[in-house]
Amino acid sequence: MRIDRRRLLAGFGLGAGAIAGRAGAHDGHAMGAFKHGVASGDPLQDRMIFWTRLTPHDGHGLEDIEGDLRIATDAQLGKIVKTVKVAAAADRDWTVKADVTGLKPGVEYFYQFHFGKTASPIGRGRTLPNGKTSDVVLAVASCSLFVQGYFNAYQAIAEMDRVDAVLHLGDYIYEYGADGYGGDSPVAKDRPLDPPHEIVTLADYRRRHACYKADPQLQAAHARAPWIVVWDDHETVNDAWMGGAENHTPATEGDWATRKAAALKAYFEWMPIREGKAPEAINRSFRFGDLATVIMTETRLTARNLPLDLEKDLVGPDGKPDFRGFYAKLKDPGRTLMGPAQEAWLGDELKRSVGAGETWQVIGNQIVMGRVMNPNIKAKMGEQAFNAMLAKLPDFVAKPVAMSSQLSFTDIPVNLDQWDGYPAARERVYDLFKAAKARPIVLAGDSHSFWANELHDNAGQYLAAEFGTTGVTSPGFADLIPGAPLGEALVDRNKEVKFADSASKGFVKLTLTKDKATAEMVAVSTIQAREFDTKTVATFTVKPEGSGVSRLS
Repeated sequence: MRIDRRRLLAGFGLGAGAIAGRAGAHDGHAMGAFKHGVASGDPLQDRMIFWTRLTPHDGHGLEDIEGDLRIATDAQLGKIVKTVKVAAAADRDWTVKADVTGLKPGVEYFYQFHFGKTASPIGRGRTLPNGKTSDVVLAVASCSLFVQGYFNAYQAIAEMDRVDAVLHLGDYIYEYGADGYGGDSPVAKDRPLDPPHEIVTLADYRRRHACYKADPQLQAAHARAPWIVVWDDHETVNDAWMGGAENHTPATEGDWATRKAAALKAYFEWMPIREGKAPEAINRSFRFGDLATVIMTETRLTARNLPLDLEKDLVGPDGKPDFRGFYAKLKDPGRTLMGPAQEAWLGDELKRSVGAGETWQVIGNQIVMGRVMNPNIKAKMGEQAFNAMLAKLPDFVAKPVAMSSQLSFTDIPVNLDQWDGYPAARERVYDLFKAAKARPIVLAGDSHSFWANELHDNAGQYLAAEFGTTGVTSPGFADLIPGAPLGEALVDRNKEVKFADSASKGFVKLTLTKDKATAEMVAVSTIQAREFDTKTVATFTVKPEGSGVSRLS
């Protein structure tokens, strides 16, 4: 499909020129500019979050700037149903967030912010339906590394004929500096990062969010539909857990709690998410009529234990692998991702959804839940071709690739930062699925790969389908070893894995009906040019009776 550039900022078909004209209207009473678009989020049947950011004109002081939000049922804003007073405040970085109540279920609303004579772009968002619901269409996205490439996947979402909500599963921003992860991308010079250094302070995190939301393709996707978001690690820092992070060094970067608090404050300021809970607890649920409940979980900051590390936890005091000791640590029932309180809440949500007669329980989860052991790429390629490939790779790639093939004869997972690193916690979640007699669809991000997995408990009972979304731009492992049969090797090695693709960039289009759920793996042809095509690289279905994942294309 060829993307129409003229609809870049007009997901609902008004022409980009009309939208830009409205956004730029101002006179002597203009109070600022809308440089970061508009967004809606956390839709319920009767309410929704509406967001924007007003950039004050030079010379403005710290006093609040008052304006209003106008909500209508038509794209031209001729049928205004609600006007809400809002204010931009310095202590929230001039962001504006209104949790508007009194809306009607299943209605598409159009909205625009006004500050003096300055008008924002127009956005649209649909409230959740009540009662009988025939279908729901969701776009599932994750992992957008700014310097790595253009946000073509976001633009493709903006131009979908229908999307009821966008589920973003984390890594919305990245904390690295311009010379860090992705800094060697061919388009990095055309996508200057602000700030250029790694972000640590509140001012840094605010500037990074502003840098991302200045991107017109991301703005278009936010204006197209309400977003339901959770963070993963990079909204704070790489491989975060409740007590620290792999990419946080207290000696040079200060106290972890201080950095985390700064990251979360900026996140809540800049994202269209409802506030009110403890900052780290963003688990919440959304009911799409009688068809599905979307259950968003938090697996990073509330209860995650320190991830295991092969170099530290597998090697014994004698310098040799201690497999028995490693497996004992891995299977420790005290290792947790969500903690007892969130596990109990998840169980209650599953039971409530099943009890209400809803067909699907959709788990919005950051990380891959399926069992993924190390693939034997060497066996797939042949020793000579494999060794020739290794010789061409830099050491930081060649070492893990070689080790992965060596570990393919063990039950050591390929990624200990995923649910595989917390198998007892995963089994507790599976027990919740069984206790509720749920029909779960697990969604996953983080891995920069498309996945179609069938999830089984320790006894081998099939419990759920899992669909993983690849990165919007973030590089997958296939980018580091181009041409290697990685996906095939993963499928060959793992019973639960039915499909894996870490080369494509894009998103998952998930369509739910009473009869089936359909996951389309939508890929963009490039992230290194603004002109692109989209194609569906694979389509899978799952039925509520629990027959497993079927591939259609």
